[in-house]
Amino acid sequence: MRQELLKWNGWGYNDSKFIFNKKGQAEFTGKRYRLGGMVLPTFKEWIEKAFGASLEHKTTSRASLNVNDVPPSIVNEEFLQDLIATKISYSQDAEDRVFRAHGHCLHEIFVLREGMFKRIPDIVVWPVCHEDVVKIVELACKHNLCIIPFGGGTSVSSALECPEEEKRTIVSLDTSQMNRILWIDEKNLTACVEAGIVGQDLEKQLAESGFCTGHEPDSMEFSSLGGWVATRASGMKKNIYGNIEDLVIHIKMVTPRGIVEKNCQVPRMSTGPDIHHFIMGSEGTLGVVTEVTIKIRPIPEYQKYGSVVFPNFERGVACLREVAKQFKGFDPNVLCVATLLFEGDREKVLQHEKQVYDIATKFGGLAAGEDNGQRGYMLTFVIAYLRDLGLDYYVIGESFETSVPWDRVLDLCRNVKERIVRECKEKGVQFPPLSTCRVTQTYDAGACVYFYFAFNYRGISDPIHVYEQIERAAREEILANGGSLSHHHGVGKLRKRWMKESISDVGLGMLRSVKEYVDPNNIFGNKNLL
Repeated sequence: MRQELLKWNGWGYNDSKFIFNKKGQAEFTGKRYRLGGMVLPTFKEWIEKAFGASLEHKTTSRASLNVNDVPPSIVNEEFLQDLIATKISYSQDAEDRVFRAHGHCLHEIFVLREGMFKRIPDIVVWPVCHEDVVKIVELACKHNLCIIPFGGGTSVSSALECPEEEKRTIVSLDTSQMNRILWIDEKNLTACVEAGIVGQDLEKQLAESGFCTGHEPDSMEFSSLGGWVATRASGMKKNIYGNIEDLVIHIKMVTPRGIVEKNCQVPRMSTGPDIHHFIMGSEGTLGVVTEVTIKIRPIPEYQKYGSVVFPNFERGVACLREVAKQFKGFDPNVLCVATLLFEGDREKVLQHEKQVYDIATKFGGLAAGEDNGQRGYMLTFVIAYLRDLGLDYYVIGESFETSVPWDRVLDLCRNVKERIVRECKEKGVQFPPLSTCRVTQTYDAGACVYFYFAFNYRGISDPIHVYEQIERAAREEILANGGSLSHHHGVGKLRKRWMKESISDVGLGMLRSVKEYVDPNNIFGNKNLL
């Protein structure tokens, strides 16, 4: 079971976390990452200066789940008898239900550390194949239940939270046992895969046959293929392999109306609006994705990391803009670093590497070495562990993202960071906040920008409420500066208040019409998007 490996109230593996050792030095535990066992000598000084935090002021999280705090399981008995007859695995255990009642938004993790959700799934089911999902959905329709699909549980949009007002039995449909590669077509370079497989397992299994997808979101160790489709995911290597919409060839989805799929597996069709684009980004509101045919590629012959340090953020952004078009004396307080990864056949990798470094030189960039590049790439997988350490010392934080045209990147970054600092002062935050950002993906017409925001909440009686007010203001600022509601995290329940503004009243009506036809009784009632 996944909850034996993963934290019940934090990010990632149980054996992997940032701690302060007996000497007061920060280090990362476990052996799963290259950072494991490494001491970070300046981290303590940084967290004290940046947040006013102190090792003397520590909060205490509950060590384990108290099952007496968990809302009782209320299951339709007739449904339960029908489910037992199908021989599909299920559980009403409190730990199983709580584990699938949330994603990884700040407020969700805070609740786990200090309280309990008011509403959680009543029962968890584990289908092992497409046919099992069909049976579960048919039973849900028969008995008028609510289904919330669960993939890897890495959502940061409140998408997995159960609506508190839902009176029907809530079924968490966990796809983790649907984790097989059904076939690989080496001639057409495609693979049909069950939707519950997590990213790292997909890449490992494909590698056994000499292939990869190249799709590497920060959450790839835990997030699922079905989750990528449901949220329109993006990965760190998208400039080579594309986003999830570029990789998908065919999708099979079970809805209350029946099965949605195309009649052939071809690279492109001109048959009206693409039904795949109703499914991608639907966030569990229409049905369950069960099987996906995706593009694969031979494992790259050569891989090389790199890094470039720039005098400041503005020069770094200008360089990335130029790179997107075509294919020393630095102050440590304002310098900017770009992490690079090149993949492909050796000759092309070396050619691209030279091109990028030549462009970087024009913008004052200085090569910072392959080791720093590899460390930077690895940090994208462990950065989420930092929040758990912060929570132990009264520091709450979160990341959020957007996409923005190139000509507005710098203005948006500056204005949003300034808005965060201003809002913190107005809301009574007593210590200077962390307000920073990075460019993570580039396109011809713009870029994806990640913001990181955190503050010391000592002296604040309701820190989550204050945090949510500030994040809401930051999102308003993003939209006012021409940014998108989300680049790849999705909408969920957290950001749906801005959907009408983002896609227009008519656009929202179109989505509602699809929902009403496909799921007239709101079986998939997680209340995301709409």
